[in-house]
Amino acid sequence: MRRIILNLGIVALLLGCNPDDTCTKTVAESELSAVDQTRLAADIITIDSYLAANSIDAIEEPHGVRYVITKQGDGPTPCLESTIRVIYSGRLFSGTVFDSSTTPVSFRLNQLIIGWKLVLPITQAGSKVTLYIPSGYGYGPQGGGGGTIPSNANLIFDIELVEIFD
Repeated sequence: MRRIILNLGIVALLLGCNPDDTCTKTVAESELSAVDQTRLAADIITIDSYLAANSIDAIEEPHGVRYVITKQGDGPTPCLESTIRVIYSGRLFSGTVFDSSTTPVSFRLNQLIIGWKLVLPITQAGSKVTLYIPSGYGYGPQGGGGGTIPSNANLIFDIELVEIFD
C-alpha cells in the first residue's frame, strides 16, 4: 500500500500536479441556468438548420453548442482555471468577422464566454475546432464588441488551441 501511495506521489510530481490544485472541467449550473431557455431552444434550431443547409456534420455538446474538430491535437485538455493560448476568428452566421487573431493570444478560460467554456475543456492542445454557439452562451441580449456583435447573435468561432498554462 505504501508503495502505491509513493508511486502516485511520484506520478503527481512528474505531472506537475498539486493535490490542492483545482481543475474544473464543467460550467457551473447557475451560469447555465441563467441563460434564457426559450431563446436557447430557438437558437439550437437555427444552428442545426444552418449546419444542415451547409452539410456540416457537427458534434452536439449536451448544452447546445455544436462543434467540429478540424484537427485533432494530442496535448492535454485545459481546466477552466487554465490560461490558454489560441489563434481564433469569430464571426456571425452572416459571415461577418467581428474579431480574430493571426498570432497566438492568451486568455484565462474561465473569463471567456460560456460557449468556449463548454467545449475547450474537452479539447486537446494542438487541436483546431469550430464552435457554433447559441446567443445565450455568447454575448446574449446585450451583444458585444462595441456594437459589432448584435443582440442575441449566434456565433461561429474557429479556434486553434495552441497551448495550455495551468
